[in-house]
Amino acid sequence: MLFHVTRSELADIFGEDRLATLPATAFPLSTADAEGARLLQTVGVPTGTLLLREPDEDSGRLPLVRDVVDVADFDDASQEAGAWPVIGWLLNAHLALDPGSGKVHAFDADEETVQELHADVSSLVQVTLRFQRLLDEFTFSGDDGDNGGDGAIGGNGDEDADFERLEREVERIRQETSSIDPLPFQDDDTVWSVVGEEIAAGQRFVADSPGARSLYG
Repeated sequence: MLFHVTRSELADIFGEDRLATLPATAFPLSTADAEGARLLQTVGVPTGTLLLREPDEDSGRLPLVRDVVDVADFDDASQEAGAWPVIGWLLNAHLALDPGSGKVHAFDADEETVQELHADVSSLVQVTLRFQRLLDEFTFSGDDGDNGGDGAIGGNGDEDADFERLEREVERIRQETSSIDPLPFQDDDTVWSVVGEEIAAGQRFVADSPGARSLYG
């Protein structure tokens, strides 16, 4: 595993009720003991930006890539890709685990493209952790509740400085991740690159997070 991630670390940050896992029975028998599958079973990921795939109600199994897309439409897809389990959903992409290499691939059915998104599942968990924590904890200078009554974040100078600081935090996640696993942010078109751009623009702050209270009142 490229990153050291533990259940207790995630629980300390997000609480047990914010963590999602997949049961061993959801994976094909040949995949359940793969390192990435075991990480999703025991450690899991924080809920929010990334959605884990729900196993089928009748079979209890995850869908396979061939169940959700026509693999023949994807020129760059491996011949074995159809048998990979679909473990999650990010933006408009199905995330699938290649049990042989341990990599996570993103299948975009609309664009008929597939990308190597993570070198292993620990990288998926790490990027999800860091972006979700940023969304949960980032504070704008208007977080004292005084937004002038019109939803603005203090003055224009404060707002500009806040977004510059937010962009720096997103860029730090990109750079520190890429120094270990270059795949999540290998270009501007990866789903994580798009998510990072959205966060830097003030999107994806939800519920009662400090950022949402300042941005949306």
